[in-house]
This record gives sequence, C-alpha cells and structure tokens, in this order.
Amino acid sequence: MFTGIIEGMGRLEHIAHEGTNVHFTLSAPFVDELHIDQSVAHDGVCLTVVQLDAGRYTVTAIEETLQRTNLKGWAIGGEVNLERCTRVGDRLDGHIVQGHVDTTATLESVTDLKGSWKLSFRHEQSPEFMTVPKGSITINGISLTVVDSSVDGFSVAIIPYTWEHTNLGTLKSGSTVNIEFDIVGKYVARMWSQAQSGSDVA
Repeated sequence: MFTGIIEGMGRLEHIAHEGTNVHFTLSAPFVDELHIDQSVAHDGVCLTVVQLDAGRYTVTAIEETLQRTNLKGWAIGGEVNLERCTRVGDRLDGHIVQGHVDTTATLESVTDLKGSWKLSFRHEQSPEFMTVPKGSITINGISLTVVDSSVDGFSVAIIPYTWEHTNLGTLKSGSTVNIEFDIVGKYVARMWSQAQSGSDVA
C-alpha cells in the first residue's frame, strides 16, 4: 500500500525490451536503501525491484501494465515520481493508494492562478471511474484533492511545493498521466452498479 506522498524523483537511465516485457533502469536518491523484491510506485504504478547495480535499480513492466498506463511512452532521461510502500505505524498523510493504475487521463489545460496551478484532465467514461469534489484522486502517484468533477473528467489545484518536487510541473496540454481512482469510491460504484442491474455483489 502507498499513500500518494512522493518521496523523490527518479531518472530513467536505460530501457530494455525482452519479448513483451520492458525493463526500466532508474537512478534515485534512495537507491542504496532499496532491496530486491521491494515494491516501489513509479508515477503511481507499483513495480518490483528486480536488480540493483552501481547506484541504479531495475524494474520490469509486463504487457498488461504497459497497456493500462503511460509507461510505454517513457523515454530515457525522463523524470518519474517515486514512493516506497508504507510501513506499518507510519502516518497516512495522503490517502489509501494501491499502486494499481485504473486508466490514463489526458491533460487538457493548465491555468496559472498566481500562487497555484489548476490542471484539468479528461479520461474515458466508466461507472467505476468516479470522482467527487473534495474527494481523493491519484495522478502519477500523487495524492491530490478533486476540485471540479464530471463523468469523464476532473480538475485539481497544485501548490508550489508539489509543482516543484514532482513531474507535474513538466506536463503540457496533451500529456498522458496515470490515474488511480479512490478505492472506496470504486467499491461503492461497483455495488451500486450491481444493485441497479439486480446482480449479486461479487
């Protein structure tokens, strides 16, 4: 489990393809603290450390992950938001984040509010892709609060610290980001949908 509070930025150093899998090698501020089999969220995608070597580490993304996220568009030199999994007893400063990306969204606009930035996103419409004003949303692994909400989009407001210490500040209109909707909202949406259709809740 994660909380959506970014620990640091990683840099993509190498990309290798093996069949349908892709191996990503990154540098990061806390590489020396990582170990093999550890889970790390990369732009909100939970990936397992499979190799450590000379201040770098490697993770592997399978086809399912590549199709559901923006990882297939990663390039060498790109910056990635990183968070290690939550330790029992730590404060939950963000919200419950699984590291299981639901879909991607497209950045439609960035509005400079002279002290903060408002980012508006559009995503595919689905009964389970639900946001509510003042609810939680995870964008590229960052726990954020929804400002405006619609059936196929939402907006968030970004404070200067988040703008400067994550990769949100590098996004432009048309950029693709990873989205994980609030797990509580997804359960409620699923139960409501099944109740409406008359099927049993699985």
